Amino acid sequence: MIKTAVTEMFGVKYPIICGSMMWLCRPELCAAVSEGGGLGNLTCGNYETEDELKSAISRVRELTGKPFMLGVTLMPSVRVTPEMNRMYLRVAAEEKVAGMEISGMPLDMAFGKEALTALKHAGVRVFHKVGCLKHGIHAQKAGYDGVYCLGFEAGGHPYKDNVGTIVLTPRMVDALDIPVVTVGGIADGRAMAAALALGAQGIMMASRFLTTRECPVHDNIKQELIKRNEADTVIFGGKGLGMQGRALKNGLVEKIQNIEDGGGGLEELFPLISGERIKNAWEKGLVDDAPFMVGQCIGHIHEIMTCKEVLETVCRDAQKHLSRANTLFQKDQQGTSAEP
Repeated sequence: MIKTAVTEMFGVKYPIICGSMMWLCRPELCAAVSEGGGLGNLTCGNYETEDELKSAISRVRELTGKPFMLGVTLMPSVRVTPEMNRMYLRVAAEEKVAGMEISGMPLDMAFGKEALTALKHAGVRVFHKVGCLKHGIHAQKAGYDGVYCLGFEAGGHPYKDNVGTIVLTPRMVDALDIPVVTVGGIADGRAMAAALALGAQGIMMASRFLTTRECPVHDNIKQELIKRNEADTVIFGGKGLGMQGRALKNGLVEKIQNIEDGGGGLEELFPLISGERIKNAWEKGLVDDAPFMVGQCIGHIHEIMTCKEVLETVCRDAQKHLSRANTLFQKDQQGTSAEP
């Protein structure tokens, strides 16, 4: 048994949270993570109407009676409008989901502090995903319940400062009073043990849940991820899009880089990064046809498991590695750790 601020706050068995994944964090995957003892994620951007989102929430609740959260990304988007984001927030409060992952612009800056207040009054625990200490401090001052501390190793959109997990996590822990959850480079028990040793109250994983049986990804891509290693991702988008992203190295991403190197911008790049293109590639197993936003931790993913198996294995191995590390410290005759 493990007890942290995250397990206490959300009432979950393991302090392990599934990160938002567009097109993939739908009811079946969300429920499987929660039912397995973690905190599942229903990513709001998958749904364009209130009825669709409410139906998805109902479906999760049919599959599990355990807590889960919604994920909202407040970044520039062609498809997801500000009105849709407002709807996501309102539905989250009405449905009284356990928590929300806010990525991108701070919620209080995008829609005013009243948006955050409404969620908190509804009992929704709100965490902001941040990639630098300054943003973590803002989250605490604004009244967020915690932060997801995003290291540079992460897939998706790591912050432009390019600071890794092992440096950023303790910086956040030392400066903040709210819970810190480590994100980026986390896929196994060793990484969880490291995060806990750095002071985190839990971990968030996304890439690891891609290769679970419940994830709606074509098996071609799952097998491709298992074959790849930690050097098989690349940063792109900073030149042509103004916002960097980390994705799996493939033919499509190489094409994007070539366009950026040649001075190309959004008009040329958009057809290559559109949401529908990515959705189609995930579903059909088109390994070279879309930017798959995965982290460097793919080098630690070696097999397809159920979500429950992933959660149990990661937590069990974390305990084993922490215990092993503790044995490295010599005991004196009184049984206490000797001073170095």
